[in-house]
Amino acid sequence: MINGTCLRNAIISGANNIAKHKTSVDELNIFPVPDGDTGTNMSMTMSSAAAALEKNESDAVGQVASACASALLRGARGNSGVILSLLFRGFAQGLKELDVMDGSHIATALGIGVEAAYKAVMKPTEGTILTVARVAYEEGRAAAEENKDPVFVWTAICQGATDALRTTPELLPVLKKAGVVDAGGKGLCLIFEGMMSVFKDGYIIPNEEEAAASGAVSKPVSSDDFFRNAAAEFDQDITFTYCTEFIVGRNPEVTASPLELRAYLETIGDCVVVVDDDEIIKTHVHTENPGQALQEALKFGQLLTVKVENMKEQHRIAAEQNEQAKAKAAMETANQFEPAEPTEEIGFVSVAAGDGLQALFQDLGCSTVVSGGQTMNPSTQNILAAVMATPAKKVYVLPNNKNIILAAEQAAELAKDRTVVVVPTRTIPQGIAAMLAFDPDLDGEDAVEQMMQAAGKVTTGQVTFAARDSEYGGFKIKEGEILTLKNGKLTSVEKDPVKAAVKLTKSLCDHHTAFLTLIYGQDITEEQASEAKDAIQRKVGSHVDITLVRGGQPIYYFIISVE
Repeated sequence: MINGTCLRNAIISGANNIAKHKTSVDELNIFPVPDGDTGTNMSMTMSSAAAALEKNESDAVGQVASACASALLRGARGNSGVILSLLFRGFAQGLKELDVMDGSHIATALGIGVEAAYKAVMKPTEGTILTVARVAYEEGRAAAEENKDPVFVWTAICQGATDALRTTPELLPVLKKAGVVDAGGKGLCLIFEGMMSVFKDGYIIPNEEEAAASGAVSKPVSSDDFFRNAAAEFDQDITFTYCTEFIVGRNPEVTASPLELRAYLETIGDCVVVVDDDEIIKTHVHTENPGQALQEALKFGQLLTVKVENMKEQHRIAAEQNEQAKAKAAMETANQFEPAEPTEEIGFVSVAAGDGLQALFQDLGCSTVVSGGQTMNPSTQNILAAVMATPAKKVYVLPNNKNIILAAEQAAELAKDRTVVVVPTRTIPQGIAAMLAFDPDLDGEDAVEQMMQAAGKVTTGQVTFAARDSEYGGFKIKEGEILTLKNGKLTSVEKDPVKAAVKLTKSLCDHHTAFLTLIYGQDITEEQASEAKDAIQRKVGSHVDITLVRGGQPIYYFIISVE
């Protein structure tokens, strides 16, 4: 039997496991635009549960599962995060009032979660996290009929999830063509595997900080530590590209001193550290020519180990990750809203990234704007906080992104003292059109219908860049190339964002086009934006009214609205 403490540790272990592998899960997203953040969304969702459970001291599985479900619901980010929260919410319902659970309880509870997740998605697609969860439940249920031992059942659940994950490319042709499995399904497998570590072996997979800390204190200081510390003193210097480390097994017949090796290395690089004893020579050098360093080392004996790292690339990645962390922290800070009493009749909340777009939605009547969008999806709690900060009895929420709609719907369920209506806008232009079409004389479903009719008449164009090399939509794409999208569908691969915007906009327009809004992002200058507007005007003709807006949005060079 499994008690609450064991379940709590298992969920924390699962959260740590997805956190460790979130980048590899992100990379499974087949669309090459830089918003493939399934692993990040699932990790952040699970981390909210782990944080809540760290403070929970109950030993009853029902109470632990309930605390987990509540935290996941509020912390859910993106569609994958919301589905994950629904799985665990159903799981909690199945364990309600239980102090301990066996394999039969586990299977039944997981089945409730799977059913809830399928119901929440308007058009469930097989070959996704839903399939992985369903097959895992089916295998768990069959195992429970054979043996109610919880480890036996959870093993079957993990195996079922793994087997189902392998089938996702067969169920979704786009996955097969890209040669990957479903990202959400992979994330779920990692969470299940992290939980298995506790159920089976009692071992909580550590988070990255704990792993680093334990590694730092678990070994006594040695000559290896001395070598690493000595080398690390120089690692911030990137005059040369390659950090080269190797160990030479000394040839007893070679009489030359290791000081000669050091002297040579100082002629081809810097940051040289050479430590030797009777058997080996350990060496660290920064150089542009690792091969020359290794060739010289061979004069002293055989190479036992070799490590060559590109420090400039490491520095670039670290800087990129640091900027992403700052952006996420800024989003969290921006979304710390103060609750307000519902004194007005109607209010609006929208989601948008970029100070220009946020100001635009505020000008259109949104009293509260949640920072977020294609990346950095706001959590259910972020959206709920924005709703509660809107002083209105009825609050309309515009997600402006298909990956935020489910989180908005979850937030709507949590607001108790006001009515929340989600207007399922999928793009920024749709959100703008919906706001302009709002009729205060209409109520509820009629108002939403009119707003969505206006949104449906808008064609959305986007200009962004490829996050990685890929083959998609018949295009061979190189990292960094400019991509154009029409209503989310890849239409061309270009070299220059301004020329891409002009080409894309012309393809979006026809003889019925009357209005066009060109929203430029944070990486486009005013001069580039004006150049794009002028070139587009020449292409589409003077009868089309073009409005240029500084959106300040990240990731997307241009967002184009055509009506």
